[in-house]
Amino acid sequence: MRRVACLGAAWKRAMARSVAAPVLALGMTLAALALWLAPALAQDHLPLPRFASLDSSEVNLRAGPGKDYPILWVYQRRGLPVEIIQEFDTWRRIRDRDGTVGWVQQNLLSGKRGALIIDEARTLRTDPTGGAKPVAILQPGVVAQIAECGTDNWCRVEVKGYKGWLRRDDFWGTYPDEVFEAD
Repeated sequence: MRRVACLGAAWKRAMARSVAAPVLALGMTLAALALWLAPALAQDHLPLPRFASLDSSEVNLRAGPGKDYPILWVYQRRGLPVEIIQEFDTWRRIRDRDGTVGWVQQNLLSGKRGALIIDEARTLRTDPTGGAKPVAILQPGVVAQIAECGTDNWCRVEVKGYKGWLRRDDFWGTYPDEVFEAD
């Protein structure tokens, strides 16, 4: 009888080890998954509509929120500003400057703010005043990164190493009264 009791205790220890390893592995996997998903889940609570930018040099715009939907357009401009107008799971419905609307995967978007120079050549200036010294002339279609926008209708931007200020009316990528600093 004693021998069976020892065998039972050994069996219980072995079973505890064999169960503990998978449980520990599952716990570690769930923790890693939570860290990986945290940015995606956090984005679900941001206001709509909002601006973002393309985070890849090739982004498929789809007719619906899934890979089974047909591709309507392929963007090839990393940093291009887009407006997020709807969310569904890991998909974001976006609108571009031309009014084209479709769905992209959220991991192809960035919270970094982009500016698309519109209509005509625009002057990037050293200070947020119309008479400030020019830094560069930006042609229509140029994409810049926005560093900040203040209450004075001027935004600080950077494009290809040039830093300066643009009037908010010179580009597309912000709302009229939006004030922010980039992360």
